[in-house]
Amino acid sequence: MSIPSGRALSFRQASGFLLVAVASVLVWYAWLGWDTEYQVNAVTNETSGPYETWQVIGCVLSLLVLLVGAVLVGLAPLTASAALTLAFTSAWTAQAASTDDTGLFAVGTVMILFGLGASSTVTSLATARLRRRFAR
Repeated sequence: MSIPSGRALSFRQASGFLLVAVASVLVWYAWLGWDTEYQVNAVTNETSGPYETWQVIGCVLSLLVLLVGAVLVGLAPLTASAALTLAFTSAWTAQAASTDDTGLFAVGTVMILFGLGASSTVTSLATARLRRRFAR
């Protein structure tokens, strides 16, 4: 008994969504999740962090490779974008909420959700368009 092609596609998209979501959480942890320590400048007494610039750049590039790769192997652009955005935002928010006494983590959550959502949507749609163009 074979699976109708419509169901196979749905299963493939659902599996892809789950894989991108898990990979997004792993990217978050690999680059940012382990670092919760803030740095204090001894001269100015200003606090920054917890992330260093190199961590954020590495995280962004890893998410970019993940997203483009997912679309190139056939995951629907909006599915890939939604999986990446929701999983990464959830992972970041869970850690931020557990360490923030001020409640300002919610502002960061909204910024990540909309910023990552918009940029991943544009990137995934552009990738899908280029994929179609070069597939001819």
